[in-house]
Amino acid sequence: MEDARTIADWATTGREQTAAGEEGFRQLYEATSRPLWGYLQHASGRADVADDLLQETFCRFLLRKPPAMDEASARSYLFRIATNLLHNRPRSRDDDAREEPAECSVEIDQGVRLDVQAAMRQLKSRERELLYLAYVEGMSHAEIAAATGLGTMSIRILLYRARQKAGEFLEPKRSGS
Repeated sequence: MEDARTIADWATTGREQTAAGEEGFRQLYEATSRPLWGYLQHASGRADVADDLLQETFCRFLLRKPPAMDEASARSYLFRIATNLLHNRPRSRDDDAREEPAECSVEIDQGVRLDVQAAMRQLKSRERELLYLAYVEGMSHAEIAAATGLGTMSIRILLYRARQKAGEFLEPKRSGS
């Protein structure tokens, strides 16, 4: 009930301020919703969970009424909220049945095959999140640190270890050996 009252208060606080705020929010949403949804879907493995968490992320962002911030800061803040929601989300039995994305493989020759999806499935959730933020979203170590709540030096070490581990899983496997 308190959340509904807060949203109503926010929506009725000065018509000019609200109109400017709505336009700013619309621009922020257009710039960040797709990458944020992709991150949530990748991390959770489920489109329905990503939809729910995306909505909750933006609701929490609006309820906290953060001070005016540039798009990069707001993007980082949104990823931080989403990461916290992911980690705090109660696990259900349905989570064990992760949606498997379409197979993504590269054929090198007849006997050698790299299977990126299989390698990613073998990584821990945190390792997948870090690799996704670094290589799909193109975030710097500092941006990943802000999004996850970890220290920049920790990100460097954890990302290094995740790359090493992923590299081990991506070692070419010879068929028939």
